[in-house]
Amino acid sequence: MLLRFTKMHGLGNDFMVVDLVTQRFKFNAQMVKRLGDRQLGVGFDQLLVVETPSNPDMDFRYRIFNADGSEVEHCGNGARCFALFVRDKRLSVKKQISVETAKGNMRLTIRDDRQVEVDMGAPILQPAEIPFIAERQQLSYQLQIENIDYQISAISMGNPHCVLVVDDVYTAPVAELAQSIQAEDVFPEGANIGFMQIVSDSEINLRVYERAVGETLACGTGACAAVVAGRQRGLLAEKVKVNVTGGSLEIVWLGGDTDPVIMTGPAINVFEGKMFI
Repeated sequence: MLLRFTKMHGLGNDFMVVDLVTQRFKFNAQMVKRLGDRQLGVGFDQLLVVETPSNPDMDFRYRIFNADGSEVEHCGNGARCFALFVRDKRLSVKKQISVETAKGNMRLTIRDDRQVEVDMGAPILQPAEIPFIAERQQLSYQLQIENIDYQISAISMGNPHCVLVVDDVYTAPVAELAQSIQAEDVFPEGANIGFMQIVSDSEINLRVYERAVGETLACGTGACAAVVAGRQRGLLAEKVKVNVTGGSLEIVWLGGDTDPVIMTGPAINVFEGKMFI
């Protein structure tokens, strides 16, 4: 069969996006891994799949697969690409789209300038729900790695995140330290590890090492988790510019337990493709 797809990116976090509303196909882990290979396949950080929703009140179902074939719960940069994809493919004419994900429902709003605003929902801070191994919820936790104590924040934005404050993201040992943290048993489902440098109370620099992917040029949920961590520690204002390797995002969080995190940023079409399966 002939399968149509689109290659997109959100600040360098790149995706293969496939419409399974008008096409019929079922991906397995082996196929996703083959397609994700940057030498032998299409190459991507994640595969995004558009499906019909099980809930009639939703517009679409949004599924995300890492390049290693594993399915994950959430991807903020992918959500922005998802919104522009369904609009550009005329799967929807709405400016505001409601989608199902593995961790609940999301609202995506396409602005006139093609920036996409994503309601990421309220952050999850209870350790058992992240999941994170801790006796009780705290603003930060102490984690010892190779006899060095680190203060971390544990947050879920639909997927688990560990956030550290560093003096300089460009000199921080991102891969080495992230792999050491991921090897610990405090995050039973693994975690994305964020390294945050405070520029001011309204601006941060951020690098994120994602589970099953490695460091990416951008991570939307990671940007949200970093701002939540900074707000909880009294370091950041309600509205923050987050500079990642691929560009910048705007994150707004009022700070209440039930307040949603709002992320706004771009999404870019790279090319259209067809392949015989």
